[in-house]
Amino acid sequence: MSTAVLLSSCPDAKGIVARVTGFLHTYGANLVHADHHADLTGKTSFLRLEWEQEGFTLDAASFRAAFSPIAASMGMDWSLHFSDHRPKVGILVSKQDHCLVDLLHRFAIGELPGEVAFVAGNHRDAKPMVEHYGLPWMDLAAKAGDETAKAASEEAVLEKVRTDGVELVVLARYMQVLSGRFLSDSAAPVINIHHSFLPAFKGGRPYHQAWERGVKVVGATAHYVTEDLDEGPIIGQDVERVSHRDTVDDLVRKGRDLEKMVLSHAVRLHLSHRVIRHRNRTIVFD
Repeated sequence: MSTAVLLSSCPDAKGIVARVTGFLHTYGANLVHADHHADLTGKTSFLRLEWEQEGFTLDAASFRAAFSPIAASMGMDWSLHFSDHRPKVGILVSKQDHCLVDLLHRFAIGELPGEVAFVAGNHRDAKPMVEHYGLPWMDLAAKAGDETAKAASEEAVLEKVRTDGVELVVLARYMQVLSGRFLSDSAAPVINIHHSFLPAFKGGRPYHQAWERGVKVVGATAHYVTEDLDEGPIIGQDVERVSHRDTVDDLVRKGRDLEKMVLSHAVRLHLSHRVIRHRNRTIVFD
């Protein structure tokens, strides 16, 4: 079933849902999902409406022409998406490949609604796996402390994003900090995954630090990347309990499982158009 999705946010007021759904009904829309959230504190209304394309009498251009005046009258920010469009995704990776392997499998079996355009890494450990899936691999020279190599790597990725029409970049345990220039020049949003110990256990060997402190949960957080390191809008999180019986290796194993599950879920939510970014938060219609 091919569907269309409308995501919107606007100042909260009476009749918003009725006006938008009424508009859709006028042109023959059969709604399959209707989600609404009103943030009463911020006085903002959020909508996600999904309807079948069959029987709907507006194409994308006609929809924009007809809906834009209505949206403008409500001060609405909105976007229109289609389920039969498969966004292209670029993935960056370093040495740890557990998140990458999970993503490649999910894309290959059609679980994630998109296509991997390329994988780029500043270590070659994951290259054989990427080639196994028949995907392009890019070598990146980026390494800690070498700003010239980092800048060259970012420019190469930006060029690939532009030429391939990439609509999402995923950091699958890519251990280099992206520059503000990269983020501002990339038209594609960037999703990252990290352990949920931040900011408690920063730097190297976080699971060792956590074990020494006797933590009772390990976790993972997926978020959009901004210039404020690890402080972008959060898409998803999960945790698992640990006990005094768990070793450092147990914490690492549990953490890796959480990281790949949380990251793939966040990618699915984004590609399925279930996330609205609002300031430094997200509204997630899961």
